[in-house]
Amino acid sequence: EYFLLEQNYPNPFNPSTKISWQSPVGGWQILKVYDVLGNEVATLVNEYKQAGSYEIEFNITSSLKTPASGIYFYRLQAGEFVETKKMILQK
Repeated sequence: EYFLLEQNYPNPFNPSTKISWQSPVGGWQILKVYDVLGNEVATLVNEYKQAGSYEIEFNITSSLKTPASGIYFYRLQAGEFVETKKMILQK
């Protein structure tokens, strides 16, 4: 068992995409989305979660009224585990 942050699907996306991850242990988990400049766009998860597999849908229009096409990042932090992946909004 190990931490795993999956590539979002679909990618490129417009306006929504799914992000999946798995955690081998329970703990506080934070999943955030950032724009290419590092500004926080959304906090999708910020809570204690049991060990397991999770999936969440991210709709960028619920966070930004007029989102720009291009690169965004999503970052999972769970205990010592931190991983960032890239996703593309294509209008």
